[in-house]
Amino acid sequence: MSEKVKLRSEIDAKHQWRIHDIYASNEEFEKELERVKKEATVLVNYKDRLHEKESLLAYLKDYEKYTRIVEKLYVYAHMKNDEDTGNTKQQVIMSKIAQYVAEYSAMASYFVPELLSLSDETIKNYLEDEDLSGYRFYIESIVKEKPHVLSKEKEELLATLSDSLNAPDDIFSIFTNADMTFSDVEDGEGNMHPMTEGSYSNYIISKDRTLRENAFKELFGTYGKYKNSIGTMLSSNMKTFNLKAKLRNYEGPIEASLSPNNIPVEVYDNSLETISEGVGALHRYVDIKKRLLNLDEIHMYDLYVPIIDVPEEKISFDEGVKLALEGLKPMGEEYLSIFRSGVENGWIDIYENKGKRSGAYSSGAYDTEPYILLNYHDKLRDVSTLVHEMGHSIHSYYSRKHQPFIYGDYTLFVAEVASTTNEKLLIHHQIENETDPVKKLYLVNQELEQIRTTVFRQLMFAEFEKITHETIQKGTPMTGEDFSALWLDLNRKYFGEDIVIDKEIEVEWARIPHFYRDFYVYQYATGYAAASAFAESILKEGEEAVKRFIGFLSTGGSDYPVETLQTAGVDMTSKAPLEATIRRFNELLDMLEEYIQSR
Repeated sequence: MSEKVKLRSEIDAKHQWRIHDIYASNEEFEKELERVKKEATVLVNYKDRLHEKESLLAYLKDYEKYTRIVEKLYVYAHMKNDEDTGNTKQQVIMSKIAQYVAEYSAMASYFVPELLSLSDETIKNYLEDEDLSGYRFYIESIVKEKPHVLSKEKEELLATLSDSLNAPDDIFSIFTNADMTFSDVEDGEGNMHPMTEGSYSNYIISKDRTLRENAFKELFGTYGKYKNSIGTMLSSNMKTFNLKAKLRNYEGPIEASLSPNNIPVEVYDNSLETISEGVGALHRYVDIKKRLLNLDEIHMYDLYVPIIDVPEEKISFDEGVKLALEGLKPMGEEYLSIFRSGVENGWIDIYENKGKRSGAYSSGAYDTEPYILLNYHDKLRDVSTLVHEMGHSIHSYYSRKHQPFIYGDYTLFVAEVASTTNEKLLIHHQIENETDPVKKLYLVNQELEQIRTTVFRQLMFAEFEKITHETIQKGTPMTGEDFSALWLDLNRKYFGEDIVIDKEIEVEWARIPHFYRDFYVYQYATGYAAASAFAESILKEGEEAVKRFIGFLSTGGSDYPVETLQTAGVDMTSKAPLEATIRRFNELLDMLEEYIQSR
């Protein structure tokens, strides 16, 4: 019998994040919101005055002052809402700040186009002015995008339309999370199980093959019923992004996504080329998995089931923290002390409660702690989630500690690097210190699955995005049928001839929310490759490598992400990091081959 999910009020305060440190109550939040609404209107006063250095400086200082407050308000509201998504009071609070964020953005939208309308001589003087030295990179990074910024009126119009332009994503989210329902699924013994998106992740790793197959067919069969509608949502989202890219004079949608962070399109293309060259390793994995599972034929619904049977041990949160600290020991005492401080000082909301948002994330603002939402269930994978999210939070901690507000955040391109480096160190520690050969192989398979799902799978997603966006860019419409046909072709390419490509998989694209955040997914793979390079150097070189890594964490947004990584010793413009990841994948497969031969 499953344990009853507790109410929020039943969760011990010591296991909850301390967001009352941001605002003690909703009333305090409301007062701050009303105050900032009145005071932030001062930003409008600087419009048409940025040619005066004093006005530019005053704008930058006021913008920082009020943006810091707006960020705190937003963080408080969304975290309180996530504590219990059924709490209507918090839904109202969240709605208020979301609406104001749109207003605030529109109010400040004149800044970039007006700055770019200034003469080259004025900009040059600003970049050389000592009083503006703290903003030099910020101004440079804006000026770099001058060919792609619209007039003030058009930028204001786009900012005002942002809510409407996000409609495909909003509709997809509501439809798949609130309206779509699934029928119960039967296991091999005739028992029925409730089917949800959340429960599917448990069923697909079950040793009960009947349950796996039925869950797979129910999930994708249901999505298949709506592939035309969801296809229209996705196609509309892509058309909107392509339209923005065209309006901003980019050569294409990939450049539009990568250019603001100075990431060469070659980084994206190199990733797809490298994975295509190494895709044989994934074919090899499928073959080995088929043999280890003793299957006559392997299906798509067999991919996630563990190939090694070990009893799942319960790991309490305190034991999980201890294991995490052991795994991260190569990072040094300073890093470990920050980790401990986060655990002890209310960064983490640890346990599930009724209505709490599922999953896990790291959040926070420049003036708050880097908070973490968990749903810890005493499993080994929860420890991995803990070190992953703590990687994000410690990255934020170092960035905010060492950088001014204007550079206190980091880009999406490097967002997964610190979290994945933590995971790599943890799994390495576990594999190296496990003496039971069966448990060791279980861990080997865990790392293989990390690489398969984070590198191969995400780059398959990235290839799907590239092809679909470029097709739409050429003026060729794409429907749910077109998306499905392409998805089948990509599955054949990535998984090879030894697997049965079940027809139901053709609609998997329809359940991927990341496709509504254009050209985001490839960064999981590049981030993993960069993290692998960092973890390898930390384990081999020790303190010097740790210094470079902490230097990377401390850079925040004060330089472009590719340059930041290069300074720390990782060159993402080359194929080397991803090639090294594929080599590691093959090394792990060798361990599985040895196990097969020794049986």
